[in-house]
Amino acid sequence: MKVVLVGSSGGHLRHLLMTKPVWKNDQRVWVTFHKEDAISALKGETLYFGYYPTNRNVLNTIRNTWVAFRIILKERPDLIVSSGAAMAVPFFYVGKLFGAKLIYIEVFDRMDKPTLTGRLVYSITDEFIVQWPQMKKVYPKAKCFGGIF
Repeated sequence: MKVVLVGSSGGHLRHLLMTKPVWKNDQRVWVTFHKEDAISALKGETLYFGYYPTNRNVLNTIRNTWVAFRIILKERPDLIVSSGAAMAVPFFYVGKLFGAKLIYIEVFDRMDKPTLTGRLVYSITDEFIVQWPQMKKVYPKAKCFGGIF
Protein backbone atom coordinates (compact mmCIF):
# COMPACT_ATOMS: atom_id res chain seq x y z
CA MET A 1 0.00 0.00 0.00
CA LYS A 2 1.21 3.51 -0.76
CA VAL A 3 0.44 6.12 1.90
CA VAL A 4 0.72 9.89 1.78
CA LEU A 5 1.02 11.42 5.25
CA VAL A 6 0.13 15.11 5.26
CA GLY A 7 0.77 17.34 8.24
CA SER A 8 1.94 20.78 9.18
CA SER A 9 5.32 20.82 10.85
CA GLY A 10 5.37 20.91 14.64
CA GLY A 11 2.65 19.20 16.65
CA HIS A 12 0.64 17.86 13.70
CA LEU A 13 3.74 16.18 12.31
CA ARG A 14 4.68 14.72 15.70
CA HIS A 15 1.14 13.42 15.97
CA LEU A 16 1.46 11.59 12.65
CA LEU A 17 4.84 10.19 13.64
CA MET A 18 3.19 8.59 16.68
CA THR A 19 1.08 6.47 14.34
CA LYS A 20 4.21 4.74 12.97
CA PRO A 21 3.16 1.23 14.06
CA VAL A 22 0.29 1.47 11.57
CA TRP A 23 2.26 2.56 8.47
CA LYS A 24 5.86 1.48 9.16
CA ASN A 25 5.73 -1.38 6.64
CA ASP A 26 3.98 0.61 3.90
CA GLN A 27 5.50 2.57 1.07
CA ARG A 28 5.01 6.20 2.08
CA VAL A 29 5.69 9.81 1.28
CA TRP A 30 5.32 12.84 3.50
CA VAL A 31 3.98 16.30 2.78
CA THR A 32 4.83 18.99 5.29
CA PHE A 33 6.45 22.42 5.51
CA HIS A 34 10.08 23.09 4.65
CA LYS A 35 11.12 23.70 8.24
CA GLU A 36 14.03 22.35 10.23
CA ASP A 37 11.93 20.30 12.67
CA ALA A 38 10.21 18.48 9.79
CA ILE A 39 13.41 17.88 7.83
CA SER A 40 15.13 16.53 10.95
CA ALA A 41 12.22 14.31 12.04
CA LEU A 42 11.77 12.85 8.55
CA LYS A 43 15.39 12.23 7.64
CA GLY A 44 15.57 9.34 5.18
CA GLU A 45 11.88 9.61 4.22
CA THR A 46 10.52 10.79 0.88
CA LEU A 47 9.47 14.41 1.42
CA TYR A 48 7.43 16.98 -0.41
CA PHE A 49 6.83 20.47 0.83
CA GLY A 50 3.77 22.68 0.87
CA TYR A 51 3.38 26.41 1.23
CA TYR A 52 2.82 28.16 4.54
CA PRO A 53 1.29 29.90 6.37
CA THR A 54 -1.93 28.06 5.60
CA ASN A 55 -4.47 29.22 8.18
CA ARG A 56 -7.02 31.29 6.30
CA ASN A 57 -4.44 32.11 3.62
CA VAL A 58 -6.30 31.80 0.32
CA LEU A 59 -3.22 32.16 -1.90
CA ASN A 60 -1.36 29.34 -0.15
CA THR A 61 -4.48 27.17 -0.17
CA ILE A 62 -4.59 27.55 -3.96
CA ARG A 63 -0.86 26.86 -4.22
CA ASN A 64 -1.20 23.77 -1.99
CA THR A 65 -4.06 22.53 -4.16
CA TRP A 66 -1.70 22.51 -7.14
CA VAL A 67 0.93 20.79 -4.98
CA ALA A 68 -1.69 18.17 -4.06
CA PHE A 69 -2.58 17.54 -7.72
CA ARG A 70 1.10 17.18 -8.65
CA ILE A 71 1.96 14.81 -5.79
CA ILE A 72 -1.18 12.67 -6.02
CA LEU A 73 -0.84 12.27 -9.79
CA LYS A 74 2.83 11.32 -9.40
CA GLU A 75 2.55 9.06 -6.35
CA ARG A 76 -0.95 7.57 -6.86
CA PRO A 77 -1.53 6.85 -3.16
CA ASP A 78 -3.98 4.24 -1.91
CA LEU A 79 -4.38 6.13 1.36
CA ILE A 80 -3.97 9.70 2.63
CA VAL A 81 -3.65 10.25 6.37
CA SER A 82 -3.57 13.57 8.20
CA SER A 83 -4.00 15.11 11.60
CA GLY A 84 -4.12 18.62 10.13
CA ALA A 85 -3.83 21.41 9.76
CA ALA A 86 -5.08 23.34 6.75
CA MET A 87 -2.72 21.73 4.22
CA ALA A 88 -4.72 18.52 4.63
CA VAL A 89 -7.82 20.02 3.04
CA PRO A 90 -6.62 20.22 -0.59
CA PHE A 91 -4.92 16.82 -0.30
CA PHE A 92 -8.13 15.20 0.93
CA TYR A 93 -10.33 16.70 -1.79
CA VAL A 94 -7.86 16.01 -4.61
CA GLY A 95 -7.15 12.54 -3.20
CA LYS A 96 -10.87 11.77 -3.14
CA LEU A 97 -11.09 12.69 -6.84
CA PHE A 98 -8.44 10.09 -7.61
CA GLY A 99 -9.87 7.31 -5.45
CA ALA A 100 -7.58 7.45 -2.42
CA LYS A 101 -8.97 6.37 0.94
CA LEU A 102 -8.88 9.14 3.54
CA ILE A 103 -8.18 8.95 7.26
CA TYR A 104 -8.28 12.05 9.40
CA ILE A 105 -7.17 12.10 13.03
CA GLU A 106 -8.63 14.99 15.02
CA VAL A 107 -5.96 16.47 17.26
CA PHE A 108 -5.63 15.50 20.91
CA ASP A 109 -6.19 18.95 22.33
CA ARG A 110 -9.71 19.17 20.90
CA MET A 111 -11.94 17.66 23.54
CA ASP A 112 -15.33 19.14 22.70
CA LYS A 113 -15.03 21.48 19.70
CA PRO A 114 -14.07 20.70 16.11
CA THR A 115 -11.08 22.12 14.30
CA LEU A 116 -11.67 24.02 11.08
CA THR A 117 -9.81 21.34 9.13
CA GLY A 118 -11.85 18.59 10.77
CA ARG A 119 -15.09 20.33 9.82
CA LEU A 120 -13.90 20.77 6.22
CA VAL A 121 -12.91 17.12 5.65
CA TYR A 122 -15.35 15.23 7.91
CA SER A 123 -17.94 14.57 5.22
CA ILE A 124 -15.50 13.04 2.73
CA THR A 125 -13.31 10.88 4.99
CA ASP A 126 -13.42 7.10 4.98
CA GLU A 127 -12.35 7.03 8.63
CA PHE A 128 -12.51 9.94 11.02
CA ILE A 129 -10.72 9.32 14.29
CA VAL A 130 -11.17 11.24 17.53
CA GLN A 131 -9.24 10.81 20.74
CA TRP A 132 -11.91 11.80 23.25
CA PRO A 133 -15.29 10.06 23.65
CA GLN A 134 -17.11 13.38 23.97
CA MET A 135 -15.99 14.27 20.42
CA LYS A 136 -18.46 11.68 19.12
CA LYS A 137 -21.14 14.31 19.84
CA VAL A 138 -19.35 16.65 17.45
CA TYR A 139 -18.51 13.98 14.85
CA PRO A 140 -21.14 11.20 15.13
CA LYS A 141 -19.57 8.87 12.53
CA ALA A 142 -16.11 9.14 14.12
CA LYS A 143 -14.29 6.29 15.79
CA CYS A 144 -12.74 6.95 19.18
CA PHE A 145 -9.43 5.15 19.68
CA GLY A 146 -8.37 7.13 22.75
CA GLY A 147 -5.18 9.14 22.95
CA ILE A 148 -2.40 8.43 20.49
CA PHE A 149 0.17 9.88 22.89
